[in-house]
Amino acid sequence: MLEQTLKNTPLGKETPYLTDYNPSLLFGIPRQETRDAQGISFPLPFDGVDIWNAFEMSWLNTKGKPIVAIVEISYPCNSPILMESKALKIYMHSFNQSRFESVAEVERIMQKDISAICQAPVSVSIRLPQDLRQILIQNFDGICLDDLDIETNVYDIDSSLLETEAEYVNEQVYSNLLKSNCLVTSQPDWGHVYIHYMGRKINHASLLKYIISFREHNGFHEQCVERMFMDIMRFCQPEKLTVYGRYTRRGGLDINPFRSNWEKYPGKNPRLFRQ
Repeated sequence: MLEQTLKNTPLGKETPYLTDYNPSLLFGIPRQETRDAQGISFPLPFDGVDIWNAFEMSWLNTKGKPIVAIVEISYPCNSPILMESKALKIYMHSFNQSRFESVAEVERIMQKDISAICQAPVSVSIRLPQDLRQILIQNFDGICLDDLDIETNVYDIDSSLLETEAEYVNEQVYSNLLKSNCLVTSQPDWGHVYIHYMGRKINHASLLKYIISFREHNGFHEQCVERMFMDIMRFCQPEKLTVYGRYTRRGGLDINPFRSNWEKYPGKNPRLFRQ
């Protein structure tokens, strides 16, 4: 079923560049088709959102003058459908030669169209250049794992790498070494991952090796973050867990899944050094 769904996506295919507004260009993928292999069923063992930042957005005002903007899109992880990234990009390009009265009108239209595809309420926020006079490059809070002097040769997911210690901790750790590959095209997806948990201490070297083991794995961003959440819960059994992935942009889009069984998405959309 998933294989047939993926064959119908625009990913990896030559597609026409359409510049007249066309909501039918959007395409969705049922989430459950990617969750079944991980044993994830309802009720979900986590809550969260997917945050998308789109940097290639433009349209014409009523006088024909181009407007350029950045769009932030977020929708809940319990939506039955997730957006397909290339389809979203093609959809946004269809605004390029279409005229709209205001930013609010474009926001309203995008929110309606994407909510219909995702079958869930979607938030759309458009920011113009004058709203972005200063963007601070930030970093995750906590301990960076990347300075650990480890040796590894495991580059496809191996959850057996995870080890715990006796100490009970409330700990925040992160790594900038996350890499996975697109499920359809096998193109590289580069990312950062933040993990906040309470429970027996996860051995840092084992956790970094586990994160690196995604390096040759093919999976959507959302799927990788959910796999990481499930593996840590199963093998390390923390009482509380948050996994937050922030990927670098590809095709003018970056995707940032947040999953947690105890924290709400903080509402912040930071720019990390590779974003």
